[in-house]
Amino acid sequence: MNNYQSCIEACMDCIAACEHCASSCLQEKDVKAMAACIRTDLECAAICKAAATLMSMDSKFAHETCRLCADICNACAEECEKHTMDHCKKCAAACRYCAEECVGTVAA
Repeated sequence: MNNYQSCIEACMDCIAACEHCASSCLQEKDVKAMAACIRTDLECAAICKAAATLMSMDSKFAHETCRLCADICNACAEECEKHTMDHCKKCAAACRYCAEECVGTVAA
């Protein structure tokens, strides 16, 4: 698990950021305009949970899951970067960092 520790931590931070972003988006005046952001936040949190779980189990599928996690984290960051709200900016940063960690894990 030590090989994965920094990536697991990045995934956990990303989950928190995505869940906070989705919840905050639901409080925005034009929730419909935030639908894609909310959906991507939820998808990103889900894959980060799966990746962290598989890494903690030292699963043979951890690398494949991390590769997918990086793709979804980057997609979430791209969506969040379209918005000016602070919660979206923080989420995008957490997603970019998590994607970098996941790519590093796959390359290791």
